[in-house]
Amino acid sequence: MDRIRIRGGRGLGGTVQVSGSKNGALPILAATLLIDGPVVLHNVPRLTDILNLLRILERLGVHHEWRGQSTLVVEARDKTLYQAPYDLVRTMRASFLVLGPLWARRGVAQVSYPGGCVFGHRPVDLHIKGLRDLGGQIEMTNGYVTISGKPKGNVLFLGGNMGSTVLGTANVLMAATLAEGTTYLESAAMEPEIEDLCNFLNKCGAQISGIGSHLLTIEGVQNLTGCEWSMIPDRIEAGTFLTGAIITNSDVRVEGANPMHLLAVIDRLQAAGARFELGKTYIRNLPTPTGQLKAVDVTTMPYPGFPTDLQAQFMTLMAKADGVSVITEKIYPERFIHASELQRLGARIRREGPSAIVEGTQELHGAQVMASDLRASASLVLAGLIARGHTDVQRVYHIDRGYERIEQKLQCIGADIERISDG
Repeated sequence: MDRIRIRGGRGLGGTVQVSGSKNGALPILAATLLIDGPVVLHNVPRLTDILNLLRILERLGVHHEWRGQSTLVVEARDKTLYQAPYDLVRTMRASFLVLGPLWARRGVAQVSYPGGCVFGHRPVDLHIKGLRDLGGQIEMTNGYVTISGKPKGNVLFLGGNMGSTVLGTANVLMAATLAEGTTYLESAAMEPEIEDLCNFLNKCGAQISGIGSHLLTIEGVQNLTGCEWSMIPDRIEAGTFLTGAIITNSDVRVEGANPMHLLAVIDRLQAAGARFELGKTYIRNLPTPTGQLKAVDVTTMPYPGFPTDLQAQFMTLMAKADGVSVITEKIYPERFIHASELQRLGARIRREGPSAIVEGTQELHGAQVMASDLRASASLVLAGLIARGHTDVQRVYHIDRGYERIEQKLQCIGADIERISDG
């Protein structure tokens, strides 16, 4: 099993390139089930989650071929297959995205319930509700969701206790593209990844309006045809590298980032004392004379609020800030497993319900830590950049789900980091 070792205390410098969005690529790959003919996708990151979804699609008759490092040609060829089995779906929750498009295109779909989540219960009830509102006849037996019938447009509300659902919005709107009639989808997620999915589907022949808002209008069409598309940059990866530049007080240019996708994050970082140069396709961190940040509070919220996927990284930043900050998690209230691992490095953090109270300290020290999930592993790598001595991050298969060659990218901007295989 691999681990990542970081020797802290080195400054960074230079340019780091952001890969294509994982959370944007997953629903677009699922959407290829809807489409007749080949789809050419550029800027696709080679990540564990992407490869796992491709395995599921292959089981569903979808052929794929890599051309170069990041171009993928995908085509649904065998349209008779309709079951996504447990042994594949259990690998990640996002695999449930195949349910809506599989049903809409083939008339029936049978998909295993996805596996559990390390930071709390993440039900798929809103997916089920939305697809049922589109006319889906749904049975849930033996760990599988089976849906049949013909999709029909409807007026539906997709909000939940924690706000909108990103994956649920994607699942329902994909099915609605081939529904008979018009669908009005209220309380749709507004994340850039949903906006990109809508634009991709429209290029394939869908008729979706209201893109980027909470109300999507989808006029059903008879069929969709292939197109060529390039993935948007990964805003979470960009935010992670930006945080690494700030925490080491380094002049680093995060290339390929879209600052408009990170305005809530930039706002909080500026409030803490960080300075930036913002371009259309990059964000450059400008070092400060002291490098000392001040503590600020943050609350995670659905987009355009502060993203839950950057909460752990921000906690690492606040562990070195001057003062006390309160980090409140309103998306997944149990998403604080990384706090105990940061404490092993000397961070001063305590839980109070859905919040973490972080008291900044001047120094962290290296230790062996264990990643519990994708973003937690990134926060531990960031902590290792400033910890005295060396930090070993175990279970780095988590980080490979969402960061493409993270140790190589950090090496290129000066980090003393390496991947070690223990056989």
